[in-house]
Amino acid sequence: MPSVSEPATVQEAAAVLAEASRRGRTVSIGREGGDVILSTRKLDRVLEHEAGDLTVTVEAGIRLHALEELLAKQGQMLALDPPGDPTIGALLAGDLFGPRAYRYGRPRDLLLGVTVVLADGTVASAGGKVVKNVAGYDLGKLFCGSGGRLGLIARASFRLHPRPPTARTFVVDVDDRGEAQRLGRALLHSQLEPSAADLLWPGRLAVLFEGGERAVAEQVARAGELLGGREASARIWAEAAERQLPAPARSAFGGGELAERLRGVSEALVRLGPTCYLYGDVPPLRWTALSQRIRAELDPAGTLA
Repeated sequence: MPSVSEPATVQEAAAVLAEASRRGRTVSIGREGGDVILSTRKLDRVLEHEAGDLTVTVEAGIRLHALEELLAKQGQMLALDPPGDPTIGALLAGDLFGPRAYRYGRPRDLLLGVTVVLADGTVASAGGKVVKNVAGYDLGKLFCGSGGRLGLIARASFRLHPRPPTARTFVVDVDDRGEAQRLGRALLHSQLEPSAADLLWPGRLAVLFEGGERAVAEQVARAGELLGGREASARIWAEAAERQLPAPARSAFGGGELAERLRGVSEALVRLGPTCYLYGDVPPLRWTALSQRIRAELDPAGTLA
């Protein structure tokens, strides 16, 4: 049976990995699979919140909902809204994001700095809001989507955004693949500035507008002129989350491929943008040859399972 380790400090986590590496034992982070399961449950502190600078530094075990509650008291948010309530470490390791990625980007776009523990127990930091940087890899971007196979994400610093005072949702009915592609392209190349644009296929394109009341009202009116459609309840974003959460995998593609990607698809969630993401029964992303080389360099003994 695997043992479970719950370090309360970065140094304790480093000691766990160093000992496992020395003894030839495997470690899995936050899941089964290794001789040792390393949990970040006790690494759940907010280390620094500079409200004036719109930055925050946290430990990897804090849950997203708990962090958002704290930031909301200052009228701020971390503009990453994946479904469920992942830890910050899981969010980064899984490259998890929600509808607002259309406007604010993926985790790598909001990440300022990171502290990680490598497989042999080495603690390394890179980026902003950290004590010491290291030359070489951009560790923050490198660890986004790494699935816990390159090392433990222990701390992370993020860029924040003000919470918008007004939010309104616009919906367009669409059941034709070609029309879905046309609407997505029209939205992307328009002067509209939505926070989110999700296609719940088949049936509806949902667009979220956020900001000041007057600006949002103008955006909704322009959306009606450009796309047709109607204003709708924000409930549709919960429906999008219900489709995204159980999806076994996602694939990425250019907007010009949307109609072809929807061919033969009975139901899916598509997150629109310059790069589109389709959540559904698609082949899982595989490690590239370069990723495998980096992994071999960072974990030559194969400690991380």
